[in-house]
Amino acid sequence: MSAGPQPVSDPVWFKSSYSGGNATECVEAAFASTHVRVRDSKKAQGHEVAISANAWQLFVCSIRAIANK
Repeated sequence: MSAGPQPVSDPVWFKSSYSGGNATECVEAAFASTHVRVRDSKKAQGHEVAISANAWQLFVCSIRAIANK
């Protein structure tokens, strides 16, 4: 007997620890198996962008390098 398609769990969205605590956050992300999903936190039901895991890692490393200068 084949199992068929399995339900996909809802993504766990997170905001940067540097985001403001007074609803000023504007971007949040969620990790998926091969990519990172990014969306506007004020429009959670709106569009989102899928970015490859490698591109996300390069982005984060670049931001860290700039912040450490």
